[in-house]
Amino acid sequence: MSIKRIEPGKRMSAAVVHGNTVYLAGQVGEGKTVTEQSKSALAEVDRLLALAGSDKSKILQTIIYLSDMSTFGEMNAVWEAWIDPANPPARATSEAALATPDYKVEFIVTAAL
Repeated sequence: MSIKRIEPGKRMSAAVVHGNTVYLAGQVGEGKTVTEQSKSALAEVDRLLALAGSDKSKILQTIIYLSDMSTFGEMNAVWEAWIDPANPPARATSEAALATPDYKVEFIVTAAL
């Protein structure tokens, strides 16, 4: 079975397709608020899924990390407006220290093709 790497870099690929599954690297967004960063990161998820030949209706699982769990509602408002309501994925959300203090939210997505 072949492996396709999308936007490979020195440290990681933005996405990897193996068989009928696409694995996205953790996506963080731009902006100062959780809302802005969530919208930006999910737009990047859309872009990468399209490059892989998939879309958000085929997301199987999403893991979400928040730097502060008190922003859960803010992130969830963006998430609920973005997901395909007919095809909600399995999801987990947790609080974690992210790569830099500027990052407030990170989305890790696995999808079918």
